[in-house]
Amino acid sequence: MTTIKLSKKTTSDTSPRATKAPVRRTDPSKRDRTVAPKPVVRPQSEPINEGFDTRALEQTQISQSKTSQRNHRYDGSLRDEAPRPKESRPTLDDTGRDTPRRGGKMRDGFEVGDFNNDRASNPMFAPKPLPSNPDFPRLSKRMAELGFCSRREADEWISNGWVKVDGRIIDELGSRVAMNAKIEISKDAEKHQSEIVTIILNKPIGYVSGQAEDGYDPAIVLIHPDNQWKDDPLLHHAQPREFQRGFLKGLAPAGRLDIDSTGLLVLTQDGRVARHLIGEDSTVEKEYLVRVEGDLSYNNLDLLNHGLSLDGVKLKPAKVSWQNEDQLRFVLREGRKRQIRRMCELVGLKVLGLKRIRIGSVTLGKLPMGEWRYLRPEEKF
Repeated sequence: MTTIKLSKKTTSDTSPRATKAPVRRTDPSKRDRTVAPKPVVRPQSEPINEGFDTRALEQTQISQSKTSQRNHRYDGSLRDEAPRPKESRPTLDDTGRDTPRRGGKMRDGFEVGDFNNDRASNPMFAPKPLPSNPDFPRLSKRMAELGFCSRREADEWISNGWVKVDGRIIDELGSRVAMNAKIEISKDAEKHQSEIVTIILNKPIGYVSGQAEDGYDPAIVLIHPDNQWKDDPLLHHAQPREFQRGFLKGLAPAGRLDIDSTGLLVLTQDGRVARHLIGEDSTVEKEYLVRVEGDLSYNNLDLLNHGLSLDGVKLKPAKVSWQNEDQLRFVLREGRKRQIRRMCELVGLKVLGLKRIRIGSVTLGKLPMGEWRYLRPEEKF
């Protein structure tokens, strides 16, 4: 057997095939991309038809026509010219644009030339619409006004067929009723309402009232069987109420208490309680003990009671008095954000501690810090 050894091809091959760069054949129908395109000018009198090369027109800049320049302002004038007066600016009909360009303007009711100028005629800035038929409100709204339940609960009761209007069952959401209509609630709705709970919590520092934020836990995480007050009267009742996980469903704080404040916080599933405590027309008193630092004159004490404003809005009258030599007692009928701390700052006081001890006729009492109890049936806010 004979073995033939073939030598490898060296890089010293100087043949034209070895030194010639690969060639990409160009399409003769396409223009040469290595040079700038020539401007294509269409005469003013020449109409656009199917045979006209519109692609070439879009790829070029027409120097003779100012309206087709790419460097124009929103009003149609060139950037190197003075802006046109408002009266001579083109309208939507002749240029297809207006000032400024906004997506969906026709959908939102935008009128040509009136952007942000006439707020009354623009529906985007219109005031809150009035009720379409105030003499015949929605059934759910009327039930909430009469104190049967919250509007959310009313919708649930209506869907379940638990509501009668003038002796007839109404199970269609959105139904309207007369103001003097007789509304009756079935026993099933009353039983459902008796199963919902309202909880009183003594919130410690470091917990937020509502949703978790900035790494701080919400107060609802404290609602656990291990944190229930051992002396809760409902635990020692003839029929003690045992904790169920279903109590956490829909349980929400009725009002806020700052992260650096302690004391009474109400969490409830009952829409009537929430409406009573934090509704727009709520006048429930909330009492606080506030430890302060600084000097307080008689005039400033009068201002704390009435005369201060926050964010340009005058505060409702309050009841502020000395509890002891370094602690004030506040009784408010409103709950603006960090209201007490901001009120004290306005009169030169620094708040060192704040504790809420009463809401309405429900007091914190001997409930230990971080523990909770049920609202007793005889307690009313």
